[in-house]
Amino acid sequence: MADLTAAQGFQPRIGACPACDAAPLAQRLADQAKAAAAHILILSLPNAHCALCITQVESALLAQPGVRSARVNLTLRRVTVEAPGLQAADLIPVLARAGHVAHELDPDALSSTAADRAGQDLLMRIGVAGFAMMNIMILSVAVWSGAEAATRDLFHWISGAIALPTVAFAGQPFFASAWASLKAWRLGMDVPISLALILASAISVFETTQSGHHAYFDAAVMLCFFLLIGRYLDHRTRAIARSAAAELTALEVPRATLLSGIVEKTVPVAELRPGDTIRVRPGGRIPADGIIVDGTSEIDRAMLTGETLPVAAAPGLALSAGEVNLTGPLVLRVTAAGRDSSLSRLASLVEAAENARGRYTSLAERAARAYSPAVHLLALTSFAGWFWTSGDLRLALNFAAAVLIITCPCALGLAVPAVATAASGRLFRRGLLIKEGTALERLAEVDTVVFDKTGTLTLGQPRLMDATVIPADLRPLTRALAEGSSHPLSLALAEALADTPPAVLEDLREQPGQGVTARWQAHRVSLGRSDALHQDDTPTLSSWLSVEGRVALRLDFIDRLRPGAEECVARLLANGLWVILLSGDRAAPVAALARQLGIQDWRAAVTPVAKAEAVAALADAGYKVLMVGDGLNDTAALARAHASISPASALDAARVASDMVLTGQDLSPVADALAVSRLATRRIRQNFAISIGYNVIAVPIALLGLATPLIAALAMSASSITVTLNALRLGGGSR
Repeated sequence: MADLTAAQGFQPRIGACPACDAAPLAQRLADQAKAAAAHILILSLPNAHCALCITQVESALLAQPGVRSARVNLTLRRVTVEAPGLQAADLIPVLARAGHVAHELDPDALSSTAADRAGQDLLMRIGVAGFAMMNIMILSVAVWSGAEAATRDLFHWISGAIALPTVAFAGQPFFASAWASLKAWRLGMDVPISLALILASAISVFETTQSGHHAYFDAAVMLCFFLLIGRYLDHRTRAIARSAAAELTALEVPRATLLSGIVEKTVPVAELRPGDTIRVRPGGRIPADGIIVDGTSEIDRAMLTGETLPVAAAPGLALSAGEVNLTGPLVLRVTAAGRDSSLSRLASLVEAAENARGRYTSLAERAARAYSPAVHLLALTSFAGWFWTSGDLRLALNFAAAVLIITCPCALGLAVPAVATAASGRLFRRGLLIKEGTALERLAEVDTVVFDKTGTLTLGQPRLMDATVIPADLRPLTRALAEGSSHPLSLALAEALADTPPAVLEDLREQPGQGVTARWQAHRVSLGRSDALHQDDTPTLSSWLSVEGRVALRLDFIDRLRPGAEECVARLLANGLWVILLSGDRAAPVAALARQLGIQDWRAAVTPVAKAEAVAALADAGYKVLMVGDGLNDTAALARAHASISPASALDAARVASDMVLTGQDLSPVADALAVSRLATRRIRQNFAISIGYNVIAVPIALLGLATPLIAALAMSASSITVTLNALRLGGGSR
């Protein structure tokens, strides 16, 4: 025993007891958990879209020394990495070389999985209600077949033993909602539902104790089952949506390199104060608003402002949190950090816009405002009338319960979710994912469509316009120079010359903000900027190849038009919609794209706040705006618009702020969405008409006492099935 104890590293103490060590053990476990969490990095993968991406990302990361594990979540477009001693800045370049853009996310700022738990909870309650309903119906068949006296009573008691706990458990979502409504002095849709469940159960118990011929436990459980299905369908249309403000916060860099003299220290961004000096290495995201005091580089502002080309950075230039430093180390003097940064102000703007749009009232909610009081009034009238004419309390309660059940808004509750589910399936097959429950209704009202340019109408991927302009003897040189830079134009040039073997260069170096220089065959050569690049009258992107002793060669690039963009804009214009282009890019390329697509109204150099203000101004003027965008500069506008769509390649924050997400590169489903949304709204109104027509026929029957609670439940189920079948017609595209 002594040898075993020593081998395991234990030091026995006389008189030690487990209780005495409980607190230290708990503390050690907590410290271990905290240490493990500190080794976890979460990176956003905005361009990940398939199983191959998962393999590429995980393989690239696992090949790095120090990476213990890497798991990609394709739904959330994130990778969780366990890498003790490594930082995001060490891994982001690895993924870039593998062809994947990555951004660091702060795990503490990410939203919880409460929505997933809510969906699982509803599914569990549906399963319990469905299982109980089938068993009670088996017992009910025996009663309907002629079981009498003690046998009938026994079956009723067994049914009650199954039904009462089932209703109490499965009906919790309705009971909780109804209680909340009553406390707020409101009559929501769940109040008559809860009353119907309670009355049907209570009357059934009373009938059973009195050896009555009829008990309605099957009606109560059946009612609960169908209503839970409607509730779950509604939940599924909303489950994907999360807070865009939280995603923006998570996108903020959680740590920064603080300079104190010559000493560097990694600190949380929340600890930065105006006046602090920080260092930002190449490839890093700017952690706080600041002014460059040392260093030169190029800054990628595409996600924040929509500018296609990186911006030259030198001392004196103001940078915003969220921008990306590309080529050279920078030292910044902090002007605003944390909640005062421009990124945080943008997050606040998004949150305010989301809250404003969240006040939109769906068709079902508007119908419920009139429906619920009418249901209660009818049930009360039935009870009062029958009790006054017959004096029989038991009979009056039975008929009142029948009225409540037969008028129960089950069909009304299914009207919207069933259509939304069918429309979601149809659009998903076309490449569009619906996230928000009221999106279809809002989309059907749209009369104005606002597009972003870079990453939306275009792919945000520069392409060499004509590779033949490069002489054959200079192609290897051009390929080698291009591979020496991480500039977007250099990457596009290297891709265009992928079949050409690179030349051997000497003294290759990249000058931040200028380009790449080297020595080739005793000549000075360079690839990069020129004064011509600063001209704002050219719609193309340009880079210059210079070889000592030869005339400089201009290489023109063009951003790739997104597939389906021309078809989409043409269909929108043909349908009489007002199409507007708002971009943070230069005027010349924006104007050229507008002419190519036939868009008459466009604006260039639009800031993120200005985009949101433009959308708000259109809304104030009475227009219903659909915003289509992909970057941080579009996020506030996406949240402020009446409806919004973002591509799958968009940044997480933009996708979360949107009502719908394009799952592929094709933009044509945007036009499809408008057509399907109008058809879906028509189906919803048809379902309301079916529900109202059903009540016009069924309610008088219940008021006259011609329907028992069981018959009422069967009639209610028939109306629900009819509504669902009408909704399913939408999935097939019929009109």
